[in-house]
Order: sequence, then structure tokens, then C-alpha cells
Amino acid sequence: MPGSGSISTLVAGLWLLNIVLDSGGQLAFKAAAGNPAAGDGLARWKHMAARPWLWLGVGCYVIEFLVWIAFLSLLPLSEGVLLGSINIVAIMVAGRFLFGEKLTRLRVLGIALVTLGVMIVGLAT
Repeated sequence: MPGSGSISTLVAGLWLLNIVLDSGGQLAFKAAAGNPAAGDGLARWKHMAARPWLWLGVGCYVIEFLVWIAFLSLLPLSEGVLLGSINIVAIMVAGRFLFGEKLTRLRVLGIALVTLGVMIVGLAT
């Protein structure tokens, strides 16, 4: 049976992988859906289905599902879900840089509060 140090390393590794995969999936879906010139209705869905971004997002989510289960097997659900909420921060910051989305003062405050909450939970783990 692994020692607590290797468990902590595994938890941290799974947590980081979850952040990358969840954020990557969300960003890929945004990239797939981001062309309003694709039309409406079925034409838009066909356009998105033909783009590799959609399938990259699906692939990220399939792998993330397995990583998430492994992560939750090592932590209580309440801690795991709170630690997982850092994905919101990663997605908002990446959306700003990749898609030019606005970060208002209230959103920045929200990012700071979520980050503080994740830090508190992480230190208590």
C-alpha cells in the first residue's frame, strides 16, 4: 500500500490533470461553437460536428470522466468537488486570453474568492 506522500502526489496529479482536461474540453467546445456564420439549426450542428474542436472536447471529457472518478476515490466528495471548482477560474482566465471575453471587476472578485476557497480546502486536505 502506498504511503501518504505518494497518495498526496497522486491526488495532486489527478487534480491538475482534471483541471487541464475539463478546461481544455470547455475551451474546445467554445472554439467549435464560436462561428456564428455557420448558420442556424441543423446546418450549425453539422458545421460543429465537422470541426476537430468538437471531437477534441469530447475526448477531453471522456478522459476527464475517468480522472475525476479516480480523484474522487481518494478524497471525500465534499473536498473533491470544492477542489474541482478551480476549473471555473481556469476557464474564465483562458476565455479572456483565447476568446477576448471580458473579466469585469465582479468576475475578478469571484475568481479571487473561488481561488481563496480552493486554497483553504486544499490546505485542509
